[in-house]
Amino acid sequence: MGKYLKHPLGQAVLVFVVAYFLLDFGIEYIPPLLGWASAPIPNSVLLQYLITVGVGILLWVSDNDARWAEFKAPMHRVMVDPGQKTLRNSLMVLVPVLVAFATFNSVRPSVSAPTTLRAIHPSAPGQFVFQGATLQLAGLENPLRSQGSMEEHYEEGKRVYYENCVGCHGDGLDGQGHYAHGFNPAPLSFQDDNTIATLVEAVVFWRIAKGGPGLPNEGAPWNSAMPAWEDFLTQDEIWSVIIFLYEQTGNEPRTFEEEAGGGEAE
Repeated sequence: MGKYLKHPLGQAVLVFVVAYFLLDFGIEYIPPLLGWASAPIPNSVLLQYLITVGVGILLWVSDNDARWAEFKAPMHRVMVDPGQKTLRNSLMVLVPVLVAFATFNSVRPSVSAPTTLRAIHPSAPGQFVFQGATLQLAGLENPLRSQGSMEEHYEEGKRVYYENCVGCHGDGLDGQGHYAHGFNPAPLSFQDDNTIATLVEAVVFWRIAKGGPGLPNEGAPWNSAMPAWEDFLTQDEIWSVIIFLYEQTGNEPRTFEEEAGGGEAE
């Protein structure tokens, strides 16, 4: 076993396999053991990471002529060595079969319900911790709406959005940002009448602050790649970007009176 790990091909395979398990399982399962929040990586993002790892491995094995020749030698022997005919013929059968199986498995119909239908909006907790302070969700209002100029808060929210959110949620706030195609499900469209238009600002604050890692465990597995923005933004920055979202989409946030009444406020 040791001689294979000393070979560049064996080392490359080992690094790739370890990277796969760390990305696919380590990020999801190791942090909870340490008491940290975690969330599964979308398959599309996992593929991008693995491609990056693969490119890095190829750069490493090819930056030295001797290492590159040693790396290619086993594959070259399998392809041209007359003594490897049995293995070569086996690979010519096995590889197409594996590709066919993977293709069939990816397109075959499934009777299970899509996980994205579990809930439109996760149920918010009664209280949550934001940067060390415990906030009660019920009655939590946007303090900036009664402080200073709304135009200033709008401009600040626009700055925060275009510095942090536009890549995923898009210039038109429609979930069609530059990176949106890399996520499944796609980032949320704020133009949709079933998103922020149906929520009170306190719930929007909680979702932005906690992101995907902070979603309640009882509803797992959730599909959300959004980071916990409380690690990067201040409370006022989150409230200001909420003002920008509602103003830019032409929506009015629901009130707690509407929530309690189950409809429009009297």
